[in-house]
Amino acid sequence: MIEIERKFLVKDTGYREAATSRIHLVQGFLSTDPDRTVRIRCIGEQGFITIKGKTFGHGTSRAEWEYDIPLEEARELLSICLPATIEKTRYQVPVGEHTFEVDEFLKENQGLVLAEVELSGEAEDFPRPSWLGEEVTGKPEYYNSQLSLNPYSKWKK
Repeated sequence: MIEIERKFLVKDTGYREAATSRIHLVQGFLSTDPDRTVRIRCIGEQGFITIKGKTFGHGTSRAEWEYDIPLEEARELLSICLPATIEKTRYQVPVGEHTFEVDEFLKENQGLVLAEVELSGEAEDFPRPSWLGEEVTGKPEYYNSQLSLNPYSKWKK
């Protein structure tokens, strides 16, 4: 399956008013190799394993497979992930026919807020809400796998 998404910095908290849900996520990486990222994620009482291929198309597209796994297994796998798990609060924010996922990062990535929108094609048009800031699609330093290795608190300006 090919995932097509665009990623943006968020410039204010206006998205919170429009959010339809808010959840806490913990995730870690078994591999941060840009050609094959393997992520373990716990969301509430659910566990997931996700495999992502190399990014292409100006950073907007890549192959992705995600599977439910038992929560207990996900927690065990987190314990053998590379150092530095990522924690964040995710907001689901409908905007027109699209839903943005807005992540407020915690711990070493505190202060970073990113919004992603999934698209059906790279050229698809979508509304840009007023809280959406600079586009960072394709900038590796904003990939979750890289934030686990080089947290925002160590390089933010």
